[in-house]
Amino acid sequence: MSQNVSGAVTSHLMATFARVDLAFERGEGVWLIATNGERYLDFASGVAVNALGHAHPHLVAALAEQSQKLWHVSNLYEIPEGERAAQRLCAASFADVVFFCNSGAEAVEGAIKTARKYQSVSGHPERYRAITFEGAFHGRTLAMLAAGGQKKYLDGFGPPVEGFDQVAFNDLAAVKKAIGTETAAIMIEPLMGEGGVRTVEPSFLRALRELCDQNGLLLILDEVQSGMGRTGELFAYQRAGVIPDIMPLAKALGGGFPVGAVLATSEAAKGMTPGTHGSTFGGNPLAMSAVNATLDVMLAPGFFDHVKKIGILFKQRLAEIKDRYPELIAEVRGEGLLVGLRAVVPAGELVNAIRAEKMLAVGAGDNVVRLLPPLIVSEQEMAEGIARLDRACAQLSRSAKRPAAVPRPKEETAG
Repeated sequence: MSQNVSGAVTSHLMATFARVDLAFERGEGVWLIATNGERYLDFASGVAVNALGHAHPHLVAALAEQSQKLWHVSNLYEIPEGERAAQRLCAASFADVVFFCNSGAEAVEGAIKTARKYQSVSGHPERYRAITFEGAFHGRTLAMLAAGGQKKYLDGFGPPVEGFDQVAFNDLAAVKKAIGTETAAIMIEPLMGEGGVRTVEPSFLRALRELCDQNGLLLILDEVQSGMGRTGELFAYQRAGVIPDIMPLAKALGGGFPVGAVLATSEAAKGMTPGTHGSTFGGNPLAMSAVNATLDVMLAPGFFDHVKKIGILFKQRLAEIKDRYPELIAEVRGEGLLVGLRAVVPAGELVNAIRAEKMLAVGAGDNVVRLLPPLIVSEQEMAEGIARLDRACAQLSRSAKRPAAVPRPKEETAG
């Protein structure tokens, strides 16, 4: 921080975020402690990243141990920690192979490249386009902004990157019409997070799978946000019973450490040979220790049973809140611990009211407030979150019903 010529405090960070005037110095499980010592219940999880909460002892120990050995060596050499992480992800999913990168946007771009290369080496280099869905969010790179197709994110960055065809959400007829001779893949989030916590019905995913099989296309399920336990399974596609060809992951994959991945079948990845793709930092030993530590916790017996149980209880209690405050909340959406409240009032007002009760939530599209508690949240902590949400709604409801102040007439003074 510094001061400008007028004496006002300025930041040297690029002004791409409208940050709240709030900073944290440490975390403990589902709690964050601000620099002023106040404790906040974290039901945002760094936007679905801190799935195991803050300062999880197993993750801390794993990273501390690895940090004293190796951080980075580059992918010019074998990385045993990465081999182990890839093997475990494949054993727990449909995939045969994994590519590690640094972020969700990179993972989705890697998925698109994999699909295009598959078509090229299969004798169809003309097939490069991907069908995506209106309201989707796939990342902030130029290509991923084009994949999402949202005007508010594309404005000012020149012509959108070619190769993406958006169709209406949940419109199978529109998907069929969009398939052409240049189509390579269909990409969808099985549970849209940024797009308003919209659940894709299993029947729709099954229909997309059939269309891909019938037309020689690849199905990409973007699980950057829905993956790694958010829905009560390790991956959301497992709830729908639909097998993708390619799946990008990130966010919770490293329990808070930056890491992304592209999972694919051997057939889908057959074009990804040496030199076709790469990453300087992707899959380095420090990141891989975080992935393996996260998997240690999530794959332990009973972990997902807890997520499912707490997720059902959470939605039940949220439904009660909705019934109490219909003037504020129109709908409860989502699965597991990726839940959204479609608001009647501006979603930002509800987020601010929740934060005033020392609890964190995050907005989404379609005027939705996302609630994303760490997957380790206890019933008691969940109940505390519901109580704080209730108080926030009560305060917001009172404010909305309070009549506007009538200005008092000015008193005339003797001249």
